Amino acid sequence: MTQRFDLAVVGAGILGLAHALAAVRRGLSVVVIDRDAQANGASVRNFGFVTVTSQRAGAHWRRAWRSRDVWAEVAPRAGIDVLQSGSLIAARHEESLPLIEAFLATPMGQGCRHLSPDQARTACPGLAPDGLLGALWSPHELRVESRTAIPLLAAWLERDHGVVFRRRTAVHGIALPEIATSAGRVEAEHCIVCPGDDFLGLYPERVAALGLTRCLLQMLRVRPEPGFHLALPVMSDLTLARYDGYAMLPQAEPLQARIRSERPAYPQAGIHLIAVASADGTLVVGDSHVYAATPEPFASEAVDALILDELQATLAVGDARVVERWTGTYASGPEPMVMDAPEDRVRLVMVTSGTGASTSFAIAEETMADLYD
Repeated sequence: MTQRFDLAVVGAGILGLAHALAAVRRGLSVVVIDRDAQANGASVRNFGFVTVTSQRAGAHWRRAWRSRDVWAEVAPRAGIDVLQSGSLIAARHEESLPLIEAFLATPMGQGCRHLSPDQARTACPGLAPDGLLGALWSPHELRVESRTAIPLLAAWLERDHGVVFRRRTAVHGIALPEIATSAGRVEAEHCIVCPGDDFLGLYPERVAALGLTRCLLQMLRVRPEPGFHLALPVMSDLTLARYDGYAMLPQAEPLQARIRSERPAYPQAGIHLIAVASADGTLVVGDSHVYAATPEPFASEAVDALILDELQATLAVGDARVVERWTGTYASGPEPMVMDAPEDRVRLVMVTSGTGASTSFAIAEETMADLYD
């Protein structure tokens, strides 16, 4: 006999799991269907860095605030360790300082501070000794280890909330209440499709109309010299020139112009430094951004070298050793997320800005309100 659910979620990345959580909190029965045996895409190929202050002003910034609170609530229940809190952006360009002040004057700057070089080194003793002009400090961010956090979140949803997972199962078509899969029929009253960067699976004509492309990123795991400790996630001020929360301010243009003039390889490869610490003392470091309909799967040694040069200029990691390298892809578009209704009782939801870890929980609550309220 075919089991019938209130909601079927297609996709078991962070966005799909967030929708499962939002649904069970409404008392709904949920099945999550995914073609892979375990999480394997963008949801585990990232920093696990839940960022608030860098998000685009307005709705997406508010989504990050809400998602950060859900992470803080869910993590201890699911056995997920919060490894770091807060963030620091090290300023090494004069043009970054007025941009930091401009950001602090916006609503997004609440709770953040502009630190002097000495204050920044007190907050993060691992900063490189030379070239530091100041820093933007935020208390809001959280850092989890994505590779373990996503499986733990799924296991908690299954164990404590009765979510049913159908893995290694592809969805071929949706005609509610029937969902045709490679493992037989599933029945559900509603369906949410979270396809990641699969543009040709379900509802390809709707996805095509969104004008999306793919973003390829490169990341590294680095082991610094013994004794190095990273107290909180650190970024360089290349981030101020790139992330919407800062880069969309008028005061960002002088910094962007200087970087384009003096360091053109960095914006050409979409590089800005983020470094976060893992429990074993290694650092997850990145990243880059190259856009194409089908990005080449080959990592560039030149891009890795640029990332590592920025790491050495920002943090006193010494003779750091790369112990792991990987690439990832995600959907990218003009808006940070999309929610479409391809048919009645079905929603197609995609994060199109690389901010899934930071905003998915709030996006899922919006989707549930759209479907059920």
